[in-house]
Amino acid sequence: MEEKILMEVVPGLEGVLAAESAISYIDGERGILEYRGISIETLAEKSSFLETAWLLLFGRLPRESELRKFRDDVTFHTRLKLKILRMMEYLPENGHPMHYLQAVTSAMGMYYPARDTLNPDVRYWSAVRLIAKLPTITAAVHRLKHGDAPIQPRNDLSFAANFYYMLFEKEPSPLVERVLDVMLILHGDHTMNASTFSARVVGSTLADPYTIVASAIGTLSGPLHGGANEEVVRMIDEIGEKENVRGYIERKLEKKEKIMGVGHRVYKTVDPRGEVLKRYIAMLAEHDGIDRKTLEISSELEKTVKEKLSAKGLHPNIDFYSGIVFRSIGIPSELFTPIFAIGRVAGWLAHWMEQLKSNRIYRPEQKYTGLREQPYVPLGGRG
Repeated sequence: MEEKILMEVVPGLEGVLAAESAISYIDGERGILEYRGISIETLAEKSSFLETAWLLLFGRLPRESELRKFRDDVTFHTRLKLKILRMMEYLPENGHPMHYLQAVTSAMGMYYPARDTLNPDVRYWSAVRLIAKLPTITAAVHRLKHGDAPIQPRNDLSFAANFYYMLFEKEPSPLVERVLDVMLILHGDHTMNASTFSARVVGSTLADPYTIVASAIGTLSGPLHGGANEEVVRMIDEIGEKENVRGYIERKLEKKEKIMGVGHRVYKTVDPRGEVLKRYIAMLAEHDGIDRKTLEISSELEKTVKEKLSAKGLHPNIDFYSGIVFRSIGIPSELFTPIFAIGRVAGWLAHWMEQLKSNRIYRPEQKYTGLREQPYVPLGGRG
């Protein structure tokens, strides 16, 4: 009889290896993030989101013909079915866009059946549709919640520019277009985070990809995961003025309260994604139509946090900088986390495909702490 080895419970599974992966790599001590061996800094400088998505999904940079086909396929599938749009119209207007995104993504699985997850064609076209339609859903949600009709996608615009156009019915400046594209690249994958683990667990059951992505979106919606960038903007609004920053931070530290967007469970030094965004924030500061008050407060926040906390290994992370970037280019705060999902869907799908290569359903153990061998007390005898 095989002897069962008892292990200690590890809260949050911190440090527990749950899978082997060749998708992304992090060195938290040195502030390194790579996708398929290519540094995030290089991809942010030289790549596009759709090229990076291909890299994550298929393990290498695409050839020119492959990228052209992938771009064309994604562009062709950006529109939503009329019944999906009608369904969205009947959802509560006070719902958070992440709840819309999760519900509509799940419903898409009924329109594009993809149960044969071991079929390469099913995997490819599911990935294309999910990458293509999440921006359209997010933009439509924003419009509907404000009483406006959704705007149809434009096939002549880039992936990022089309999303901006569907939100605001105007084309972005070249800088804003690039900033949005880089933002999606930076959110593409981040090893075994909570939402990616959720995607792999659901994927291990051979569920369809729409169910998988819907489960990952639900996981991302929590404030301890994707929702932190919204909290950063709320903090900036609470501070109100540049002159209030130092006092605000000192009060937080005195009360031992968390400062949103500061510190990271993985990075013990600067977050490399945040360092990329800092360069774009500097460019945006010179750009017309930018929320300069947000930039002033955030600059003072960054300086004060560095002074007070860098010696403890606590630095602003990507949530800090992404919240600032989104606010400065006019993106409503309730869309910050859905845009996170628009980028991260490439990573979720890549992990799903990787999981299927040598799949084994996840079935961890638990440590039971409840009562045992208790008597059943009849209803009349219960106190």
